[in-house]
Amino acid sequence: MESLVDNSDIFAGVYKARRVLVTGHTGFKGSWLCLWLLKLKANVAGFSLYFPSEPCHFEVLNLRERIMHYEGDIRNIYELENVFEDFCPQIVFHLAAQPIVWRSYEKPKLTFDTNVGGTVNVLECIKVSPSVQAAVIITSDKCYQNVEWEWGYRENDALGGDDPYSASKACAEISCRAYAESYFKNEEAPKIATARAGNIIGGGDWAQDRAVPDCIKALTQGKKPAIRHPEATRPWQHVLEPLSGYLWLGANLIEKPEDVASEAFNFGPDGKVNKSVRELADLLLEFWGQGGWENIPAEYERKESTLLKLCCDKALHRLGWHCVLSFKEAVRLTAEWYKNYYKKNNSYDFSCSQIDYYLKKAIEQDLPWSRNNIIENSDFLEEKIPYVWNLKHG
Repeated sequence: MESLVDNSDIFAGVYKARRVLVTGHTGFKGSWLCLWLLKLKANVAGFSLYFPSEPCHFEVLNLRERIMHYEGDIRNIYELENVFEDFCPQIVFHLAAQPIVWRSYEKPKLTFDTNVGGTVNVLECIKVSPSVQAAVIITSDKCYQNVEWEWGYRENDALGGDDPYSASKACAEISCRAYAESYFKNEEAPKIATARAGNIIGGGDWAQDRAVPDCIKALTQGKKPAIRHPEATRPWQHVLEPLSGYLWLGANLIEKPEDVASEAFNFGPDGKVNKSVRELADLLLEFWGQGGWENIPAEYERKESTLLKLCCDKALHRLGWHCVLSFKEAVRLTAEWYKNYYKKNNSYDFSCSQIDYYLKKAIEQDLPWSRNNIIENSDFLEEKIPYVWNLKHG
């Protein structure tokens, strides 16, 4: 295992000692984001209603004991307002969502209430908060009206969706745009941006009906993984890839808002990394070291995209961001995380070591966010939040 290094000066040192609120922090991406923020020496709080799986990455890392953990429903604005008043966040990452496509068919109202209404609740709290300086609202690559074309969707392409999940994410994007134009334009207002990412893989995901978790569950039970739609392609990327984009976008909202505020950004791999489910399963099994898989028909006939990828040129040119890992490296890190977990080794330290490895690769590629480039003469280090927080929390 690599040494657990101090990387708190990356992302321009923006997160060091800042109060950062993550909604949906008990989820797969949310828990990885909280872990990385802790390594950046941020003061972290999370707001979430439930634990999405058993096991759960959040609990495996014992994050409940490491951050301020708030339980509540994103659909309930009063519960959310209490968190904003108590924690006084300076930066917000909104990830809380109903994230499963097939579940959106079964519970469309829940999906819209959570993904649209919940996002509006977060925007309302940001609008009236005296402490928030920046917010990154995470939606999905599925917010685009998917016409199954061969090239990647750009941020100014049409939004839409033929299923409740995709439509709800498009509506969330439209809501963010309306709030940005109506309330967050003046210089003193909080700065927001939205982020759209492709299909994420990585250790600690046990969600139902996802390719990697389904394979891992089967392998650990001595069964052959069952794969649906093996020829469907997705812009697979390791979980740390979009998180580095979210964190760098948040840092730019603080440091250079004129370049990114009120904008949307895609975060994903190069177009050639748009791999099929078949290729993902084959490589995962190769790194696991055993087994094969079988193709089975879906249990329900719902529309599912077979071709979907993003154009991430905007993130490259505006932020200097691109993916660090190859597809093979992403799958290898994923398999290694699960193998470490099922050997009952320390998952917290191992997860930290994977962040350290990812950072090392980013430094080798000289990505702007990976440089230790704290801006010494910067107003953002000044305290700009109510003194009441210090009275309550020390």
